[in-house]
Amino acid sequence: MRAAFAVLSVLALSACSREPEAPAPGPAPEPVPVLAGVDLSRPVRALGTEPFWGVDLTGTEMVYSGADRPEQRAPQPRAVIQGTTATFDGVTAAGNPISVMLAATECSDGMSDRTYPLSAIVRIGDETLTGCAASVAAIMSTGESGPVVEKAQPAG
Repeated sequence: MRAAFAVLSVLALSACSREPEAPAPGPAPEPVPVLAGVDLSRPVRALGTEPFWGVDLTGTEMVYSGADRPEQRAPQPRAVIQGTTATFDGVTAAGNPISVMLAATECSDGMSDRTYPLSAIVRIGDETLTGCAASVAAIMSTGESGPVVEKAQPAG
């Protein structure tokens, strides 16, 4: 009887000392939005000529500026991606609707010999503007001609 009690005690203790269950996995991280090789989670600039205008997508704001036009800012929403387009819709602090649509089609600004990886259509208020777009890093690292692409950083 004593042996049976010892065996039952060991079994009871081992049943109580099970390994803790692994915590349930959290939601999978959302994929980084990429369009034509441009990481939309990083700063992107859309720009155009005639009239000269630009919209910076900073990650938190959409900042519109233009020649002889007041700067307007709106909170930047998450991109709505459908196939080869990404759209950002908002309302500026001045109450003007703003929509930035980027398309994965190569674009020339018509003034330089640059080619951008994205075409852009911006609607602000009742005005529609067309132009090109790329990451701010690519625009800043490219000369006045050729494709607007980010330069590879040297391994260090």
